[in-house]
Amino acid sequence: MSESERVLTNQTEQSAMCFKAFMLKNSTKNNINLYDHLHRLLTKVLDERPDNVVDIIEDMSREVKREFLQDKQSMLRETPLTPAAQLLAKEQRVLFLRRGEDGDQDEELVDTPLPNVNELSFFLEQAGVGLGREEMVKVFLAVKQLVDSQPLIRCRFWGKILGTEGNYLVAECEYKETEEEEVHEERAAEEGKEAEPQEDESAKGLDAIDPLPQSNYRPPPVVPKEENHRGVNKFTYFVCREPGLPWVRLPSLTPAQITVARQIRKFFTGRLDAPIVSYPPFPGNEANYLRAQIARISAATQVSPLGFYQFHEEEDEEAEEGGREIFEENVDFEGIPVSEMVDSLSSWVHHVQHILQQGRCVWVNLAENHEDDLEEEADEEEEDPEEPEPEMGPPLLTPISEDAVAGCPPWTSKMSSTLIPHYAIAVLRSNLWPGAYAYAREKKFENIYIGWGLKFASGGYTPNIPSVPQLEYPSGPEITEAMDPSLEEEQALQLAMEEERAAHEETEGLGTDDDNEEDDD
Repeated sequence: MSESERVLTNQTEQSAMCFKAFMLKNSTKNNINLYDHLHRLLTKVLDERPDNVVDIIEDMSREVKREFLQDKQSMLRETPLTPAAQLLAKEQRVLFLRRGEDGDQDEELVDTPLPNVNELSFFLEQAGVGLGREEMVKVFLAVKQLVDSQPLIRCRFWGKILGTEGNYLVAECEYKETEEEEVHEERAAEEGKEAEPQEDESAKGLDAIDPLPQSNYRPPPVVPKEENHRGVNKFTYFVCREPGLPWVRLPSLTPAQITVARQIRKFFTGRLDAPIVSYPPFPGNEANYLRAQIARISAATQVSPLGFYQFHEEEDEEAEEGGREIFEENVDFEGIPVSEMVDSLSSWVHHVQHILQQGRCVWVNLAENHEDDLEEEADEEEEDPEEPEPEMGPPLLTPISEDAVAGCPPWTSKMSSTLIPHYAIAVLRSNLWPGAYAYAREKKFENIYIGWGLKFASGGYTPNIPSVPQLEYPSGPEITEAMDPSLEEEQALQLAMEEERAAHEETEGLGTDDDNEEDDD
């Protein structure tokens, strides 16, 4: 090859390399280069060998480009999750549906225990308290749903308790006595069936062979809980997390739950089955703790104008002070001026029984309930124990001016509007339980609570310190475990015991001979 031909060949190769480099340049739009595209296009043409290739080469080029883009870029999109607000809206949609296809609601015009929540919202808005108009309308419909599903003779929107994960809307209800008794009996029967113990035959046989030691420890007497329609269990409470969600009935209250609830401070989570981790241990879960706090708040903050309620005429007039429980609405009550209710706390009275330190509203003598057990166990005569003094709290319809709280005034009163006092209402706020309010105007009044369900603490809260652990059993030579002896020690001990036994036998033989000689004499 001549020099000129060699130079021409090199130039041709360089031009081809430059041209290939140009064709390998990627596009800024779809990151595809001409070289790879032509390679795929020609491969497709050779594979399919269609007729009139020159006429459809443009369509085939577009198809090849489209297939390449589909391989590199997926057009699928993940389905977005349904937001919580949309799920709640589906639940609340049932509240706005009318019963019946024709819209006839003549049956609903009869007497109903449904409270007028819209009127409550109107007065609370003047007092600067409430949940907002939109939420109060939903609460009104939710309470109506509860009244339609339960045989109630009385229902009242008690308030709202806030939580860390969810809130509680609380409704205070009163069952018909017959209906509640049937429900209570059915529930007690179910619990009795579940709680029936099953005898373990193997354990029974072991006890007959080697009986276990019985403890003589007797726990302190348990304070019995109050019956339905009495004391802290006078009313039944239902809660729900949001309007439209199902209402849940809270369990009845025991004195032990109230006693422990007074010693702890816990935020609510919004889950009724959440455990209460505290010291002293709380006997129950969050549903029981919620019920205890509702009872405490009601007993301390449920107030009414003086004279609105009066004691029942048929009740014994000679009843002890604080023992009267039955009261009724005073038909002749004409109302108290708003200015007087704002200036004087004596115009307000408590209409919910005070909860004693025993955890009940009515004191019970525990010594009488255990006299028989103590007599059976006592073998020797003992002095009779002194009778405990009955605990008495403030009687019903006691003015709130007699409330005494160390550190701060228990109540604060104000007028809703000083610019238009003719149409203002009297507003009362509890400083002991922040979030508890009451309003009154003429013959209308109402109480509500919106808060975290915690009592005011004047100082820093310090939980109770756990008790000191019990000491171990005192160790001594009788119970101390000794080390196992070695073989040499065992042999030496056995030899010493044999020598001692032989010496003892010789001593007994000498004593027997002396006795025989004395008998002969």
